[in-house]
Amino acid sequence: MPRTSWTRRTLAALAAGVLLPLGAAACSTGHARGGTVASSPVGKVLDDTDESGRHLREVGRKNAPEVGVEVTPDSGGWHVRLTFRHFRCSAPGAGSTAVTGRGLVYLFVDGRRITRLRSHEYHLPDGLVPHGTHHVTARLYADDGTVWAVHGKPVQSTADITVSDAETAPGASPTAR
Repeated sequence: MPRTSWTRRTLAALAAGVLLPLGAAACSTGHARGGTVASSPVGKVLDDTDESGRHLREVGRKNAPEVGVEVTPDSGGWHVRLTFRHFRCSAPGAGSTAVTGRGLVYLFVDGRRITRLRSHEYHLPDGLVPHGTHHVTARLYADDGTVWAVHGKPVQSTADITVSDAETAPGASPTAR
């Protein structure tokens, strides 16, 4: 049966009417709009935030990212070594979409953000940890800026270090606890 031009136009209009709305939905960028974080197929973005105001991204305990932190004395400061499980640091310039088990690490000393890391190691200058006991925390973030979380708590690990008076003496080295 030969198709006339009006049949082709009708079919084209019908296809456009059905497919265009589906295509527009598929073209969503997944970026934040109006101060909120857009949903992602990875976990669930919660209304809760960490102390810096970043939303938590809840994932199940099974295969959730994990981080461990070890701090040891180093010349002129402290050597921070991170271990990961089910997590990998994203390369610089990575997209701003949450990807399962990927992202970056923020390092905090006594609750104050010191640096953003995309590696397993960092040299913490001794000037950032004066006399006393300090808490060094590594917290995992997705590439979209949300905090990886399990059971409503950020995925993080903390190590305590104590700097004593002996470290001010010449040739003395700091001690980790």
